[in-house]
This record gives sequence, C-alpha cells and structure tokens, in this order.
Amino acid sequence: MKWPAIFVLLSICSQAAAQGCKKVGYYKDALPSDIEVSVYSATSKSVILRWTRIYGASSYKVITAPQNSPGNPVGYALFGPHRVMGTINSLSPNIMYTFTVAALDNAQEILNIGTIDYSSAPEVMDPLRTVKSKDSKTFIVSFSLKTGATSYIIRLQNPNRFIRENIVSSSPAEIESLDPYTEYSLSIISMNSGGQSQPSSSVTAKTVLPPPQLSASSPSNNSITVSWAPVANAVQYSLSLYKFAWNTTIITHNTSNTNCIVSGLDMGSVYVIKGFAWDLEGRQGEDSLYIDQMTRPAMPSIANVSMVMNNGSAGISVSWERDEGVFRSLQYHVMSDQNLTCNSTSSSCTLSPVGCGEVHTVRVSTSDEAGPSDPSGPMVFITFPCPPQSLAVVESTEGSCTLTWDTVTHVNSYIAFIKRGDGAEESCNTTSRSCTYNCTCGHTYLMSVMAFNEAGSSPEGQVLNYTTLPCCPEGVSISAVSTDTFEITWTVSRGAELYQTRAADSSEVILCNDTAPVCALSDLSCDSSYSVVLTPCNDISGCNRACKAHTQITAPCMPMNLMLTQRNSSCFSVSWTPNNRLANYTVTASGDDGTRTCNTDGNSCDITDLPCGSNFEVSVIATSPAGLGLPSYSELLETGPCCPVDQVVDQVTQAMSNVSWSPAKGAHTFITSLTSTRGHARCHTMDSHCLMGCITCGTNYTVTMEAISHSGHRSNCSYEGFSSSACCPSGVRLYGMAHSSLRVHWRGAGHSYVTELVGSRNNYTCTASPGESSCDVPNIQCGDVYTVVVAPLTPEGSKVLFCAQRIYSVSCAGSNLGTVIYRGKRSVD
Repeated sequence: MKWPAIFVLLSICSQAAAQGCKKVGYYKDALPSDIEVSVYSATSKSVILRWTRIYGASSYKVITAPQNSPGNPVGYALFGPHRVMGTINSLSPNIMYTFTVAALDNAQEILNIGTIDYSSAPEVMDPLRTVKSKDSKTFIVSFSLKTGATSYIIRLQNPNRFIRENIVSSSPAEIESLDPYTEYSLSIISMNSGGQSQPSSSVTAKTVLPPPQLSASSPSNNSITVSWAPVANAVQYSLSLYKFAWNTTIITHNTSNTNCIVSGLDMGSVYVIKGFAWDLEGRQGEDSLYIDQMTRPAMPSIANVSMVMNNGSAGISVSWERDEGVFRSLQYHVMSDQNLTCNSTSSSCTLSPVGCGEVHTVRVSTSDEAGPSDPSGPMVFITFPCPPQSLAVVESTEGSCTLTWDTVTHVNSYIAFIKRGDGAEESCNTTSRSCTYNCTCGHTYLMSVMAFNEAGSSPEGQVLNYTTLPCCPEGVSISAVSTDTFEITWTVSRGAELYQTRAADSSEVILCNDTAPVCALSDLSCDSSYSVVLTPCNDISGCNRACKAHTQITAPCMPMNLMLTQRNSSCFSVSWTPNNRLANYTVTASGDDGTRTCNTDGNSCDITDLPCGSNFEVSVIATSPAGLGLPSYSELLETGPCCPVDQVVDQVTQAMSNVSWSPAKGAHTFITSLTSTRGHARCHTMDSHCLMGCITCGTNYTVTMEAISHSGHRSNCSYEGFSSSACCPSGVRLYGMAHSSLRVHWRGAGHSYVTELVGSRNNYTCTASPGESSCDVPNIQCGDVYTVVVAPLTPEGSKVLFCAQRIYSVSCAGSNLGTVIYRGKRSVD
C-alpha cells in the first residue's frame, strides 16, 4: 500500500531507561496504517479521539499539528495499551488540526499509525448584548458574530432549572414559546463543523405580564362597561378607547380593579378597546387583543304600513326612518300583536304570513351589539278579504254548467275563473254568488273565485276540479307481442283517468285496468278470435261504455307430439299432431353442420341431405295470418358416423399386422376385420389403429370396418384388399466352401430371396432367383462372427423385415476358411 510521503518526527522516550530521549525520524511510506481514527466530540480547546486497538501495542502516542504546518507539532499525548479513546487539550479555537495516532511496542518502536483532520470549535462567545421582551412569551436577543461560526445556540434556564436550547443563524433572533412573567438565565454557544464552543457568561432577563382578556357590554345608549379576569402579579391596569374610524384615543382609564364603566359616549357608535397590565417593577405588560363594542341605538319611528305579496304569501310591509348617522348596520325588529315578527338591517320589513280580514297592531324597535332600543308607537292595519268557499258545479243541461259559492262579507264584487283542460280560459264578473259557462264532454275544468274590497283582492281560494265523461280512444292498435299476449295501444282520451280493456272469445273474458294508454292482455288461448273493447273512465263522471269493439286473432298453437323416422342415412321424416285451424309449418334441424329446413301445411315433412356423423336439434313452428306461434319441444337427431377416408395395413411380423386409419367424424369405436379363406382376424377399439394377430403369410385378405357412434349408430365401411407377405424360409444353414466361399441354404420355393451377412468388418449380400433355395457368397473374411438373414422379396423388390437372424462364427485355417459354427438365432429388432 502506498502512503503520502509525510515526514513525521517523533520523540520517543523508552520506559525502560529514563536517561533521555532519542529522536527518530520515520516516513509513513514505510509503516502500515491499520489504525482507524475518529472524533468523538470537539470543543474550542479540546478534542476527544477514538482509535482501533492494535495487537502487540504497549502504548499509543497522539501528535497534534496544525493542518497548514504539519511539521510543527503543538502537542503530544501518551496513552496506555488498553485505551482506545483520549482527550487532546490546549487547542486553539477554530483551527483545522491533523491528529496522528501511533501504536508503539515495548521498545517504543512504531507498529502502526493513523491520522485524521478535524477542526476545533469556534472560540467562546461574548455574553448576549441585549435581551428584550417582544411580548409575554417572546425574547428578542442580539449578540456579536464570531468568525468561523456557522450557527449559534441560545441556551435558556428557568427558575426550575429546566434548560432549553434554540439554534439561530444570525443576530438579532427571536426566542418564542416562553412562560409569561418568568426570569430566565441566557447564554450563547457558537457552532461549526468541528463542534460547539463553551457557553458564554450568562445574563438574566424576565418576560412581561400576559395581556388581560377583555369583554364589554353597553348598559345604555351612552355608556360601555369593560371587564376582565385578574392577571397574576399585576398591580394596575390601563384601558384605551377609540371611536371607530377616528385616529386618536378619546378616553384613557387606569384602575386597580378588574372592571370599568365609561360614560358620555355617542349612541349607536362603535368603540375599539384595548388594555394591558403593570407589574411590581413598573413594567408594561403585553397589549391585549382589540375588541369592539357598540352603544345602544335610538328609538325608530314608523313611516308607512302596506300590504305586499311575496312568493305567493301575503304580508304587511312596515317601513321607518333609518338613523343615517349610524355607520354600522343596525338590526330592526318589527312586532305584531298577532304574534308575527320580522328582522331587518335596512329601513323596511315584511310581517308574513298574514290572513284575510285580520287586524294587526304594529311596533318597531332597533338593536345593535349593545342591545335593543325602546319600541316605537303602535300603528293599526286591516288586511284584505277572505276568498269564497263551498264551490259547486251543476250541469243543468248538456253542454251548460253553473258554478256557485257561499257569500263573503265585506265584499264589493266577485270574479270567477274557469280554465279548461286544453288551455282555454274564461271569466265572469258578478256581484251575485253564481256564474254559468259552456262545458263539453271529455274536458276537465279548474274553477276558482276571488273576492275584492278596498284593501285589495282575496287570495286564491278553493280550486274546484270538474270532469265530464271521457271520449272514446282513437288510434287503437292491437298487436301480438307473444303467442298468448296482445299489446293494445291508443291515443290518450280527453277526460280519461282510467281505461278498462276487455277481451272475450267463445270461452273466456280477460280484463285489464290501467291509467296508461297501453294494455297487455296475457294468457290468451292460442289460435282463437277475441273481441276487444276499450272503455275510458274518470272518478267523477264515470265510464263511457259506448265505444266500439275490435276483433283480433291469437297466434297458432305449438305443434305437439313430435316424431322422427329415418328413411335412409341422409333423410329423416318429421311428423306431429295437427292442432290449428289454419297454419303453415316450418321444420328446422340445427347443428354444427348448419341448418336444414322444410315447409308444409300438413303434419309431416322430410329433412334431406343430412351429413354423416352429425347431431341436429329438430323443432317445428307454426305460422298463420295472426303471427308466429311457439316452437315445439325439440328432438335430437343423430346420423350414422362417417367412415375413415384412409386405411393402411402394415405387416409387423409373419403372423401379425397393424391396421391404422384416419379420424372419422361421429365415430366413437371401430370394429376392423381381415377375412380370407384361410381364416380371419378382428379387433374392436377406440383408437385409430389396431394390432391384429393370427395372420397367415402369403394370403389375400378382405378388409372391412364398422364405425360406431356414442349412441350406437353404425356405418359399414369397406376398403381395398390386403395381401400378407411371403413366408420366411426355414432350415437356414451356412456351409463353408472352397476358395473362401460360404453357401447359405434354406427351405422354401416360389419366391425370390435375399441373403445378408453382416460382420464386424465386412458385409455381404446375394440374391436367389425364384425357385432357388441356396445362395453362394464368395471372398468371405474369416475370423469373424456374422449375422445371417434370409428373407423373401416383396413384389415391389423390397426385403421383408421380420425374418429371424442367425449368428455364425467363421474361423480361419491358414489362409482359408476354417470351421463354421452356428451360434444361435434371435428375432429381428
């Protein structure tokens, strides 16, 4: 490890010989540096260091030097072998030092060293210059700044010796959240990255008294009473009153009591009040918050009383002369001897609601924050007349009606208002208590009567609702929304509140009552003719039963007893029980392979061109001029499974063949058969292949298959015939011949055979013509083991692969073949 080349001069004194010291110079480049040094804490004149313990050290020596002059140490300190922390004193404030820790052995030789650069704290601060109370909980302090200090700590101690510290960055600074009227001892500490200085000399200061909590009231229109809770340690209180919007104090009052009455004030005026307390030392406490108080106002005078209408409600409007000298809005209170009141900040107010023919005695008073004034003198007012009652209508002749009502006293005239349901209006003026007007059927009339006198008109009274017989509905429409439901719609009839709908056929009657111009008649009989009558009604005049009837036929009935009969593999006959007078029928067969339909006006129909291996859902639906009926219950139809398109027969051994085929739609299992005059083979499987034994070699077979569906439907399938391969020869023998030749002999005739000899070094092949039973192989390599296979050839010329192999060893006799030994036989892999 390479270290900076800093020359360190150490004066090491041996503990074994106290005769003197020897000065030895070391380069840090030549020493290991395993000691880790850190600063635990620092002040302006001292630093506490920590270091790691070094094995074999008998002592630790700490050398202190200014960072800008590392060759001039200013101090040394020696610590025992068990120390890992030490204090370095006699430092100068705000100086960056280099501290070197050296681990020494028993001979005072250096084992390891470690260094750290660290600054001492700033110098001790001067005492605080000034400490002033901003309020009862805040000091403002000022002090002299120190070079090198980055922040300052103001330390406070109260009489209970509780210490708190506030960190500030500049002077002056505010110290908040103090206790009122409490003496504190304050000192200041400077800080930088190296640490904190020692506290300065302390100074004492005392917070002022807290403010009194003022409350006020006005007992009269020219005086205000102010009161407050006692302030602890207060000997006197000072109050100041300002008239609102004035810039000077008009009244100052000093007292040792906790209340004060101020007289001679302007009525209805606002005054702003504040106060503070004095302590035993004669110091002024914190000012209270400003409060305001108004003196009571003067009595108002009523100017006018009249009738008004407000949002359909009648009232008495009262106005008065407003005191324009009052700059703040007053609250006025209006009272009637009929227990009606209203409040206002303007010069008028409305008493409501009032009734007809009432007599009211009205008074007005005003109030502000100080309280109410005396009420004004009374004023009497009479309201408008009451509306006529007991309205009734008499329909004397068709189209003529007379409206009557009870007599109302103190009325000069009446006006009757008649409003027809279509918006037409008429009125009549009269001094009597009746009025005649034209009324026609199918209309609703709203009628009212108003009375008049000198005070004005009565409010709207009783409204009479009279309705004549409703008219028959127009635009009647009857439609079948389902096979057993009619929806009947019509235009709204004048005067109708309720509609009765009646549907009747030869066997039943169905009723429907509703207020809407629509009706649904359900649970009707299929394939039936109904007479439908609409009757409009209202609660007053009853029902109009002179409306004409309408005829409607329901949808045809659902076909029943559906039956399916298979005619051939792609055709089914569908039949059902006829149950409609006149209808056409549609038969639908739906499945994954599409939809097939047929139509008829009878009770049977053929579904043709159905594909194999398919499932269909079959239903029948009837139609008639009345609409579409419900479909019949469905029946499932399944056609026979499809035959596999491809089938392949592969001979595995001389007596076993593998039959495989392509997938067949709708087929679940298969029965495959191989048939010949010399026997047959058969298998039943869910797979797409089958291994069949007991096959005779050299035989022609007929190949057939039966495909069977999940439900047992069967389809017969036939395919091209299959011929098994020629039989493998028997009695295979191997003989040695002259000139390094071998002869292979077997039993078998009528076919061409191929012979293969496979050795570890050479392979040999020879082919025999049809009818021959041996084959010679020349130039055989002796001293090897040969695998010998004799197999017939197929008509295509390929070798049959399942004939057994025989193993022979061929020895050497000099340069010729030696003994041929049969080693056994194994099947083909």
